[in-house]
Amino acid sequence: MPKCWETRRRGEQGFSLLEVMFSMVILTVGLVSLAGVMGIAMASTQNSQEQAISKRLANEALESILTARETANITFAQIANTGSGGIFLSGPQPIDLAGTDGIVGTADDAAAGAQVLDLPGSTGVFMNSCPNGPDICLSLSNYTRTITIAPYLVGGVPDSALNVVTITVTHYNPQMKTLAQNYILQTMISQYR
Repeated sequence: MPKCWETRRRGEQGFSLLEVMFSMVILTVGLVSLAGVMGIAMASTQNSQEQAISKRLANEALESILTARETANITFAQIANTGSGGIFLSGPQPIDLAGTDGIVGTADDAAAGAQVLDLPGSTGVFMNSCPNGPDICLSLSNYTRTITIAPYLVGGVPDSALNVVTITVTHYNPQMKTLAQNYILQTMISQYR
């Protein structure tokens, strides 16, 4: 009988302290890794919103140029940077509203003031425009837009009927302490409508 009791006792033994400590270390490493992945996911979510805003700002500038050409508000020769006889400012510019000419990226934009992005508030519905309503007014002061227009080169020779338009929107997130990130939109524009 003592042998039967002895065999039974060995089968009912629990985990040793060493086994419990080892499993706790494995569990801790797994939880810390999971927390790191969640942090990366949150940063990516923030970055995706900034990229979406950058894309919208670049498209806004391109649509402004195309609309001005389509409505004949400007000549094809004016679709160039100021150093090349055009109306579009060179170098990075703050995100301002379109000026009196209605074209983004020209000299009269500064007088129109800074553009503010109006987002719906906690209700998810636009209630009032910024800054009086419950909506969220997002400043675009950490964004800049550069419009570069150059003639299209065919075999090293400029084509007078075709320009390459490159719009670069740069944003910097001071909370994330990351380097500036660029969104680049490049297309060609013809003098023909």
